[in-house]
Amino acid sequence: MSERRRLLVANRGEIAVRIFETGRRLGLRTVAVAGPGDENALHTRVADAVVPVASYLDADALVTAAHEAGAHLVHPGYGFLAESAAFAEAVLDAGLTWVGPQPDALRRGGDKLEAKRIAAAAGVPTLEAGEPAELGFPLLVKAAAGGGGRGMRVVERPEGLDEALDAASREAEAAFGDGTVYCERYLASPRHVEVQLMGDRHGNVLALGLRDCSVQRRHQKVVEESPPPGVAPDVLDRLAAHAVAFGRAIGYESAGTAEFLVDGDEAFFLELNGRIQVEHPVTEAVTGLDLVELQLRVADGEPLAGLRPVTTGHAVEARLYAEDPRTFLPQPGTVRCLELPARIRVDAGIETGDEVGGGYDPMIAKLIAHGVDRDDALDRLGEALDETVVEGVTTNLPFLRWLVAHPAFRAAEVSTGFLTRFPPLSPAPRAAQPGPWTGGFRLNLPQPPTLPALQVEEAAHGTVAGGDGRVTAPMPGKVIEVRVESGERVESRQPLVVLEAMKMEQVVTAPYDGGIRSVDVAVGDQVATGAVLVTLETA
Repeated sequence: MSERRRLLVANRGEIAVRIFETGRRLGLRTVAVAGPGDENALHTRVADAVVPVASYLDADALVTAAHEAGAHLVHPGYGFLAESAAFAEAVLDAGLTWVGPQPDALRRGGDKLEAKRIAAAAGVPTLEAGEPAELGFPLLVKAAAGGGGRGMRVVERPEGLDEALDAASREAEAAFGDGTVYCERYLASPRHVEVQLMGDRHGNVLALGLRDCSVQRRHQKVVEESPPPGVAPDVLDRLAAHAVAFGRAIGYESAGTAEFLVDGDEAFFLELNGRIQVEHPVTEAVTGLDLVELQLRVADGEPLAGLRPVTTGHAVEARLYAEDPRTFLPQPGTVRCLELPARIRVDAGIETGDEVGGGYDPMIAKLIAHGVDRDDALDRLGEALDETVVEGVTTNLPFLRWLVAHPAFRAAEVSTGFLTRFPPLSPAPRAAQPGPWTGGFRLNLPQPPTLPALQVEEAAHGTVAGGDGRVTAPMPGKVIEVRVESGERVESRQPLVVLEAMKMEQVVTAPYDGGIRSVDVAVGDQVATGAVLVTLETA
């Protein structure tokens, strides 16, 4: 690849830093874009050139930035406009090289409803999607564009549907610029297994490995591993074949991930993520491949023919976030000290002295351990987490340490309901105990009425009030809705205020029945953790 060519990454954080690393190794000059608040972010400091933009969601501004910097290639990273066919077209129309799937494949595969139709036509089983009356309850509301847990809500009863549709649409619009949502059949505790695809413009579509991403919070993955433990080999083979069939059906090019839900021997196509994934390093660890390099070579027209990846060992990735380790609510602030382990791979987007702002994803770094087998990889990851030091912001580091050491996780007893069975930082039982917590407590489902109030659950919903009736913000954020007025009577768990931080919404609800003495915020206000939102009559 020519030294004269320049690569612009239309993204931020650790993924931009990681893509720049491969670009430099291949002799490319690197160009960063800096959105609001990112003027001195790590990805801008490691790039050869920086261009400010008004928003990471402004396609025209990103293309203009590429021209200003003299860039030849544009890599979208993940999130933001990574799966936008319109952005891909704008890049190509400007005479630039798009490092990603072609617009038609993005359009067909990125629209989750269209993707389901294509998958079914290719003989790939899918979960039923449609009208709520046809699906029944519980059901899942999902964003038609994007991913990463944004724009998703579990709805158990019809009376919660309208609010879930509205909230999911707002989140999707804020995160991806597209508020379209749809309803899908809901599985309570399946495995989440995905296939890493790579396609070229010569018709080759390859499955480069599989990953398990079952342990999730707020519909977002926190730990991923490859290969998936405890899944029958014939099921894994079937998933790989389904993924390749789908990729060929849409003429897929570049890196992408076909996601599936596995329930026993049944497997259902979930969606296609038409981009590099956050968790791609575990596939790189076990195959020895550089997926970003493959993307760049495919974008240059090189074929994948002859590529036959061989998997060795086991790899596990843990996502280190600036968030509460129990409630998973974001905790922005300045990182006064950050010490990351040197013995394993670390992809970081933050350094000591950097700020984790409230407008973007709160990821600090990803820690990736590779071992001869799963136990070895988990041991290495556990040691690395013990060596990690973060000061200045609250992080999920205690949660990650707890999870990696948890007997059920070590035994690969994982599902998307793991954190409903084992609430974060709870004492680990010798065996999984059945009970009310096997429901969807971390998936926006109602609290089981037979259980006493759980402090973690209360904080997650922002329902903790002071002794004088003050209802306070469980996280910093922007007030986007105020749903009550002074003098109004409210019932326990009735929504009071909606906050938004890092493109995620948090509904703050009433802790008990009572009257509203005062509403202490207005729409548009920026509030800190602990700020008084509403004051109730004392209980």
